[in-house]
Amino acid sequence: MLYDIVIAGAGPAGLTAALYARRAGHSVLVLEGGVPGGQAVTTPHVENWPGTLSISGPDFAMGLYQQCTELGAEIQFAAVTGFEDRGDRKTVRAGEQIFEGRTFILANGVRRRKLEVPGEERLGGRGVSYCATCDGSFFKGKDVAVVGGGNTAVEDAIYLASICPTVWLIHRRDSFTAQQYLLDNLASKPNVKPLMGHRVLEIQGDKQVESLRLSGPENQRILHVAGVFAAVGLIPDNAMFSPPLELNEYGYVKAGEDCATNVPGVFVAGDSRSKELRQLVTAAADGAMAASKAGQYLGAR
Repeated sequence: MLYDIVIAGAGPAGLTAALYARRAGHSVLVLEGGVPGGQAVTTPHVENWPGTLSISGPDFAMGLYQQCTELGAEIQFAAVTGFEDRGDRKTVRAGEQIFEGRTFILANGVRRRKLEVPGEERLGGRGVSYCATCDGSFFKGKDVAVVGGGNTAVEDAIYLASICPTVWLIHRRDSFTAQQYLLDNLASKPNVKPLMGHRVLEIQGDKQVESLRLSGPENQRILHVAGVFAAVGLIPDNAMFSPPLELNEYGYVKAGEDCATNVPGVFVAGDSRSKELRQLVTAAADGAMAASKAGQYLGAR
C-alpha cells in the first residue's frame, strides 16, 4: 500500500502529525519501535501542557494515541531500520517489512545518553536504569542516586524522593540547569542530597549495584546505593537517515520552523530537529506543522 504520509516515531511529535494528517483526510502510517509517547511516558507529572494543571506522562501519551487511532491512523509497532528517497515515493524499512509513502515525516526522537563508566553495561537492569518512573518502584525503601543536573535528573530525583529514604543527586557542575519551578520543588525534598562537582568513576557491585565510586572537588569517595539512574542528556538517532538528510554537528536534522528538510517531501518534527527548545508543546507544534507542510506538498503534486 502506498500511504500519503509515513511517520517514523509515535512520540508527541509523530502522533500530533498523524492527528493533523488524518483530520486533513490523508492516509497515515505511524511506525514505532517502542511504546507510544516517547519521552513523555517516562515523565511522572506533566505540568507545563497548556490548559492542563497536571497529568501523568503515560496518561498524556495514551490520550494522544487513542485520538490518532480513533481517527483512523494506522500504527504498527516496528522500529525503522532504513530509509530511501525515490522521488515521488519514500521507502521505509521496518524489521522485515518495507513501506512506501508519498511523503515521510521523521519524528523518531532521541535516546538516553549513557555514563560510559565501568560497571554500567555489566549491571544494566540490575540497578542501573535510565528511567526513574519505569524502574523506580523496584527501589522502594532503598537509597539510590540520580546522575545529572537538567530537568530530567531533577524530575527523577523528586519522584524517587517519594519512595526512597535517601536520593543522592550527583552533578558534575556547581549549579543545576533545570527550570526554576523544578528546583523550587526539589528544595522541598529534605531526603534529596545534592552532590555538586562530582563525577561517577565506576558503578560497583557483584550481581547488583552496591555502590558508586565518585570523584569530587577534593578527593574520591564511595557512595553506597542500591540503584543509579542516569539522566545526563539525550542523543539523536538520525544516523541511518544521513544521507540523504543533512544533519548538524550534533546529529540533529537540519530544518527550520517549517520542518522541511533538504529532501523534497521529507519533513522532521520534535526532538529529531535542530531547535533551541525541546518540550512537549514544541514537539506538538512541529508535528502539526510537518503534517500541514506534507499536505501542501501532496496537494502540489
